[in-house]
Amino acid sequence: MKYVGVDLHKHVIVLCVVTRRGRRTKVVCRRRFACRDTDGIRQFFVQLGRFEVVVEATAAYEWFFLLIEDLADRLVLAHPKKLRVSAESTRKTDKIDAEVLAVFLALDMIPEAYRPCPRVRQYRVLVRHRCGLQRRITGIKSKLRNILAHYNADVKELFTQRGEIYLAEVAVSAADRFSITALKEQLGLFQRQLGEANRQLREFAKRGPLAEQEARAVLDSIPLVGPVTIDVVLSELGDWRRFRSQKAVVAFAGLDPGIRSSAKKRLELHISKEGSRLLRWTMIQAAWRLVIKSPRWHARWERLWSNTGSKKKAIVGIARRLLCVMFAMLHSGQPYRLAA
Repeated sequence: MKYVGVDLHKHVIVLCVVTRRGRRTKVVCRRRFACRDTDGIRQFFVQLGRFEVVVEATAAYEWFFLLIEDLADRLVLAHPKKLRVSAESTRKTDKIDAEVLAVFLALDMIPEAYRPCPRVRQYRVLVRHRCGLQRRITGIKSKLRNILAHYNADVKELFTQRGEIYLAEVAVSAADRFSITALKEQLGLFQRQLGEANRQLREFAKRGPLAEQEARAVLDSIPLVGPVTIDVVLSELGDWRRFRSQKAVVAFAGLDPGIRSSAKKRLELHISKEGSRLLRWTMIQAAWRLVIKSPRWHARWERLWSNTGSKKKAIVGIARRLLCVMFAMLHSGQPYRLAA
């Protein structure tokens, strides 16, 4: 069996092939290809015989896996945060990185990362695209309000039909009028694209497997949790059964607090902010909705606020609790119910 470490970049791919005898490894081949040379890359792996491959999780590894997955005995996606040896080395080159990956694979010491299935990847693309459109819309609205604020002319109903008439008639300079016209055109474009993204996600959900549809129905039973939050949770978690515990899913969202303890001293740190930024932000926004509108969640937030002395820490605690509730519901298949 041959073990191949792959250092993958945007334009170049560096390969190192090792063999193993006992606990000893030996480099037998090194190659370097342009990423565009897919025929040459595939031909190289065809000539290897039996092999296993490891590559660090990057933004663009999937094309490489699809190119060779019918040839490999095993494909391994390495977790870059957990594989710190090459990053901390004083001698760091593409050749060394590929060799480190190959040796670790041969010794079965690679910390593996999650590789989403094709449906989850498509789901994430749609959900993240929709969130990006919503951020752009929010940014444009803020710019329009900022322009009017310079004239002390901002109004609450700016983005209603009455607001449209008001915005067209308000007295501003020629430069600001030009900017307002351009921003309104952008706003209309992004709002149309957002509507189309929502339509695509509804159609995508209808074609989902039964397990996904059941999960969606379970999460939909939570008050004040709508389809946008549900889409983010399901797409970012992917296969939620891969998480062994609530602590693991909280860590994936980066909502886990850090702790340093030595002797009798204990220091609580900020949350890690590792993992999915979108999931973390979405859970905090959902937590605020619950705190504002639900008496039970508001009472829980006030207790946390009293204990921590911080509104922000309290809302992070609510977001963490909400994610744990969602995770438990997904595992049990039981709808949301109020505690006795």
